[in-house]
Amino acid sequence: MSAFGRRPGPLRTLLLHPSGGGLGQYMAVISHLSRRGPVHGIRAAGLQPAEAPDDSVDAMLRRYLPLLRTLPEPPDLLLGWSLGGVLAWELAVALAGTGRRPAVAMVDSYAEPWSACRADPGELLGRILDQFSSPEPGARERLERTARAHLKASAEHYASRHYDGPVLLMPCAGGEREAQVAAWARRSPRLVHREVPCGHFEVFRPEHHRLMMRHLDAFLNDL
Repeated sequence: MSAFGRRPGPLRTLLLHPSGGGLGQYMAVISHLSRRGPVHGIRAAGLQPAEAPDDSVDAMLRRYLPLLRTLPEPPDLLLGWSLGGVLAWELAVALAGTGRRPAVAMVDSYAEPWSACRADPGELLGRILDQFSSPEPGARERLERTARAHLKASAEHYASRHYDGPVLLMPCAGGEREAQVAAWARRSPRLVHREVPCGHFEVFRPEHHRLMMRHLDAFLNDL
């Protein structure tokens, strides 16, 4: 668990890692959300020496649920991109069993296995590795091992069937968007979806990030 923003405020945010396990893509999101309150994030196991990555969403949940008890306060918002959105959803479902219903924000996440994870995971793996720049010996190999485990998890997981808390889906462009939105709508009676007109790996570029944050602000302001 990492703490990024400690500014007091009414919104406590928890970020969940995408496939590959890091949180670096969220730096601009952290800067934006930290104006509303404290921000924490969970990176994946597997990126440090001697760590083994989890290759199923259930295994990740078993690891991450105890971490929530280490937070100063329970989260009000769970946010994630890609696999991170699925993890945000599943953690919210688990928290609902305790009587809490945090808001969930998902950036181009899939409730049912994304065809790209099954049809050509090698292309997705290449795009994940393209974002890597650390010179640390062995770090690229650990990232590749972790990303492969996460792509396997994404290719096999079906999201839990129901969550009645507030949910925002921000799907990116693509031929599966209609089915993507419909799959989440079957699970969420309070789903709001706002599109981001770009590809999956372009969503955090500055020109798209601004629109994404406007969507997120509108969603949070309506809670």
